[in-house]
Amino acid sequence: MTENNPLLVGITGGIGSGKTTICRIFSILGIPIYEADSRAKWLMNHDLLLKQEIIQHFGTESYDQAGLLNRAYLAAQVFSQEEKVKLINALVHPRVGEDFSYWVQDHKKAPYLLNEAALMFESGRYLQLDRVITVFAPIDLRIRRIQSRDAHRSPEEIQAIISKQMPEEEKMNKAHHILFNDEKQAVLPQVLQLHQSFLVLSQKSQTN
Repeated sequence: MTENNPLLVGITGGIGSGKTTICRIFSILGIPIYEADSRAKWLMNHDLLLKQEIIQHFGTESYDQAGLLNRAYLAAQVFSQEEKVKLINALVHPRVGEDFSYWVQDHKKAPYLLNEAALMFESGRYLQLDRVITVFAPIDLRIRRIQSRDAHRSPEEIQAIISKQMPEEEKMNKAHHILFNDEKQAVLPQVLQLHQSFLVLSQKSQTN
């Protein structure tokens, strides 16, 4: 937290961990949520500098005639090549970081803010934040959740996506807080406890 900013809290977790559901609870509690992945998609469609950089590195076919991102083309170019994954991330992540900074200034009156991102640690975004939550769920449960919501994905596709994300153990080691969304422990009490702790941290910072 800086002198003029509210407490900044990150929330991350592997695909199917349920972090979006957790964020809805925080939202109901009145906490503003910055959805980094959604904003990244918006910026790739509307940020002129970013669009120019993507075209420069991946070709004019990266956008359709209406100027919108050709996601299928770009995914085909990027997904199977690690170096190109790093390149697209190197283009997008700094722009998302800038966008988040502007968003923080627009929400300075909140006691704390939540930044939701799948690649929180991989992108280095956690370095901008005061606290980070990792949402944990066992791999078999995550696969079932993904298959339930994305019926078109095969188990092999899901495993391929998971394999490209940071291992859960590493996320848990890097996080300040772990929220268990494993259908064994109730989620709401965990969220409420974290909410109260962040309010206390925010109040302490304001009085120092």
